[in-house]
Amino acid sequence: MIHSTNTLRVRYADTDPMKYVYYGNYAEYLEVARVELFRGIGMSYDEIEKRGIWLPVSEFKIKYLQPARYDQILTIHTYVKKIPGVRIEFEYEIFGEEGERISEASTTLFFLDSARNKIVKCPDFLMKLILNHWKDEQNTD
Repeated sequence: MIHSTNTLRVRYADTDPMKYVYYGNYAEYLEVARVELFRGIGMSYDEIEKRGIWLPVSEFKIKYLQPARYDQILTIHTYVKKIPGVRIEFEYEIFGEEGERISEASTTLFFLDSARNKIVKCPDFLMKLILNHWKDEQNTD
C-alpha cells in the first residue's frame, strides 16, 4: 500500500451560501491529493504526461458524512491499496481539524498511451516507483 497525507484550507470560493464546501469541489480536492501522492513517490503528473501517459478518471465515488466549512483545514489521506494493472485505484478519507471524518471517496483512473490513444498497463517507469514505495498495510506510516 502507498499512503500520503495532505492538508488544505477551504477557500471561500469553494463554498455555497451556507459556507459549506460545494459538493462538486471535492473532486478537485481529491485530484490535488492524487497529484501529491505521485509527487511524494518521486514523479509529478507533468512528468508522467511528458512520458506519454495520461490518467483519465473512469470512476468517482464519494460519501459525504458531514460538511466541510469555509476556512477549515482539511486533512486528506490518500491510499493505493492494490498494485495497478491497466487501472489504478485510489481511496481517500477527509478529516476536519478536530479529527472528525468529513467524507470517504474513491477514484479509478486508467493508463492511456497519449500517442496511440490506447489503454495500456501501468508503465514500467511508474510501476518501479510504486513498488519502491509499497508498504504492507500494517506499516502504513
